[in-house]
Amino acid sequence: MKHFPIFVALAGQRVVVSGGGEAALAKLRLLMKSEARLTVVASEAAPEIKSWAQSGRLTLINRAMEPGDALCARLFYAANEDDAEDARVAGLAHADGALVNIVDNLADSQFITPAIVDRDPVVVAIGTEGAAPVLARSIKKDLEEKLSPTLGILARIGKAFRAKADALPMGRKRRDFWTSFYFDKGPLAHESAGDAGVEAALDGLLHEYLQQEKREGSVDLVGAGPGDPELLTLKARKALHEADVVIYDRLVAPEILELARREAVMLSAGKEGFGPSVSQDEINAMIVEHAQAGAQVVRLKSGDPTVFGRLDEEIDACDAAGVTWRIIPGITSASAAVASLGQSLTKRGRNSGVRFLTGHDTKGFADHDWRALAAPGEVAAIYMGKKSARFIQGRLLMHGIDPATPVTVIENASRANQRILATTISELEPTLSTAGLTGPALTFIGLAPRAALDVAEDIHPQEIAL
Repeated sequence: MKHFPIFVALAGQRVVVSGGGEAALAKLRLLMKSEARLTVVASEAAPEIKSWAQSGRLTLINRAMEPGDALCARLFYAANEDDAEDARVAGLAHADGALVNIVDNLADSQFITPAIVDRDPVVVAIGTEGAAPVLARSIKKDLEEKLSPTLGILARIGKAFRAKADALPMGRKRRDFWTSFYFDKGPLAHESAGDAGVEAALDGLLHEYLQQEKREGSVDLVGAGPGDPELLTLKARKALHEADVVIYDRLVAPEILELARREAVMLSAGKEGFGPSVSQDEINAMIVEHAQAGAQVVRLKSGDPTVFGRLDEEIDACDAAGVTWRIIPGITSASAAVASLGQSLTKRGRNSGVRFLTGHDTKGFADHDWRALAAPGEVAAIYMGKKSARFIQGRLLMHGIDPATPVTVIENASRANQRILATTISELEPTLSTAGLTGPALTFIGLAPRAALDVAEDIHPQEIAL
């Protein structure tokens, strides 16, 4: 981010525009929505600018800009539509100490003016750092259609009411009060009775919330999916937006954590096979403690919490403490990983079932029905199988699996740094050790990437770039 977005206080402050043509008009139409003291310096000014000057909405200086014209100006716009003149006046404004914007010259500007959706006092600014103005206009159009014209009215009335609302305790209860007002009670009251109805609705809503007993917390057990934020469900996004506390796994992508409310308490509950971990008992205690304190808790798990997520233990802890909970499933890593191979988990004539297995459990390497897994045509998706790869390879070979059986390992499935390793059961190790995988990986026994299906029968270990 090269331009840090801020809102500049302009009430009563001086803003100077150099230029009197279309570029200056475009900026002035926007600036006149503020409470700034506007000055235009132009030897030739458009009729609209002259009219605004005559009505006292701005000050017009009918000449070319001179040193000192931008003194005490908070912002300065060079809008002469002439590169040489814009460079000249920008130099004068710099000398006068103003922040300078040169219209249509991003490189030489100290600040930029974003596309704006105005529901005063609610203002949405959209910037692309000059990379895609068309995209900014498209986003603005979508927001203009989505945000009710009454939103500004509700915000102004709500602002005047904030001192009364401070009677509510800070945190969830106060936030619930304002959420109910802006998205339910307020719009309905304005539609039926106008501004007076909104004020009455606020008084009634505040009385209702002041009478409420302590808010009960609850827990959402949420699947974060394999890592790509676009694969997160809408219900999971909503839960993150509403959460007071987010307790997240080590494998949850940073881009998904960014979707949580800025005010939410973020607590890591990292687990790593055969490595440092937060114990399950500690995680259970964290979940219950925050929920009993009245928080909306999101327990955020990589993939789908119903697949190797120790979900039942956390539900049991909630039940024992009398805490309400719900499950919000996510896309499991096997589904995302197999999609990246151009394959399906099941296929007529190939396999009528698929096994989801874990490479290790709380006791160490996990044991399975190796004889059944070694049978021709079997497909298995092995979670947490990197460190147990040699163990799995040895057990399957011991139970008669064809050494040429394809094996595919997908690291960081669905993410930008995804890697796909195609090998065979006989070459699973040392292929994994040589590859030096560092991210979460899922292993498919019996599946090759579609791109490798036409490779000669003597398959060699290879990294597939998809």
